[in-house]
Amino acid sequence: MKSFLLLFLLIIESLFAVDAELDVVRKNNIIPTIGILVTKNTTDANLGRKLKEVLEKDFLVSGHFNVEDTDTLEENLNSEFNFSNPLLAKFDLIVSLEIKNTLNGSIAVDISLFDINTKELKSKNRYQVSKSARYPFLAHKIAIAVNNELKAPSIDWMDRFILFSRYTSSKKSEIVISDYTLTYQQVIVNGGLNVFPKWANKEQTSFYYTTYDNLYPTLIKQDLYSRKSEKVLQSDGMVVCSDVSNDGNKLLLTLAPNGQPDIYLYDLKSKEKTRITKYSGIDVGGNFLGNEDKIVFVSDRLGKANIFAQRIGSDNVDRLVYQGKNNSQATTFNNYVVYSSREEGKGGFNLYLISTDNEGMKKLTTQGANQFPKFSVDGESILYVNNTNGVSSLGIMRLSYNKHFLFSLKSGKIQSIDW
Repeated sequence: MKSFLLLFLLIIESLFAVDAELDVVRKNNIIPTIGILVTKNTTDANLGRKLKEVLEKDFLVSGHFNVEDTDTLEENLNSEFNFSNPLLAKFDLIVSLEIKNTLNGSIAVDISLFDINTKELKSKNRYQVSKSARYPFLAHKIAIAVNNELKAPSIDWMDRFILFSRYTSSKKSEIVISDYTLTYQQVIVNGGLNVFPKWANKEQTSFYYTTYDNLYPTLIKQDLYSRKSEKVLQSDGMVVCSDVSNDGNKLLLTLAPNGQPDIYLYDLKSKEKTRITKYSGIDVGGNFLGNEDKIVFVSDRLGKANIFAQRIGSDNVDRLVYQGKNNSQATTFNNYVVYSSREEGKGGFNLYLISTDNEGMKKLTTQGANQFPKFSVDGESILYVNNTNGVSSLGIMRLSYNKHFLFSLKSGKIQSIDW
């Protein structure tokens, strides 16, 4: 059975109102310059420094702020904020962090947001997380709050978990949850070969994954918090959950009960599965499209991996991509599709964006091996895996801002991801 997993891996590898009171918001495409201060009254300077580093990344990734260093400003910081300090001249906004004494490993941080142009304190709030190791999510919550204060486009996706499988050795992999910067990581499934994790719901309270440690490949559903798991189904050859319906009641599965993989629709309530694709070759990686009455998938029916669409209940198949010879790993948001394509003669993979409503195509990356794209819940960002010089990184692409950011994995290699 493990040979089918290898086959699948080879296929997918070779086969993508602004607040009027604020003077610092966007005007003629000018964005505010922000700085982060850690006050001298903070009880944990090292934690304050780490929190500041993640928060600076958040503001940069958002695309809504320019970030300036505040080291010199911190050195000259008095007990009270002084708007007349000449060192503030290059800033529009200052975020002040003050970490308080905590109990049982939790963190409490007082946040003050100062508008330098209007010389006023715009807001003051306290944020807390239960465990100090989760400080990156505390930074993300602060960034979201500041962003919301300016009524800028939402960056709520920053507070979501990333779910990924990481190879640790031959035929061994573990499943990890992290924040999008990979600063926070926690192993939630280990031992054996555990691959293709997929969130079971939008709330990110449970997830699916495939284990190859049983007699047959087995799809497991596990609760994130209780760690309780249940077997969903087993199948000869392979079983992979590639997408979950918006209501969480239906799954798109890749199964190979008769030797060649096809896409199936699995109803969790009735426990019935319906075969969608019926090609004698390889069909894998189904994703719901539009109103979930269609799917996008990867197939070798033209001799090389390519991207196709098919209405559920119909045998008619539409080819979506007419460039490249190895196109794979599609992700969808409404009627948009991002897929990974091998660059001819270069050996790398780049990401492309298309719409099923028109014939337009946009190249999103230009170099490296960029694979496993995933849309954010709002469709404004793309998460993907970049492998360069033997290093696995999570890539974040901000579609509306034409910005890319990479966050490297310190050890292991990412097998697949979900957001």
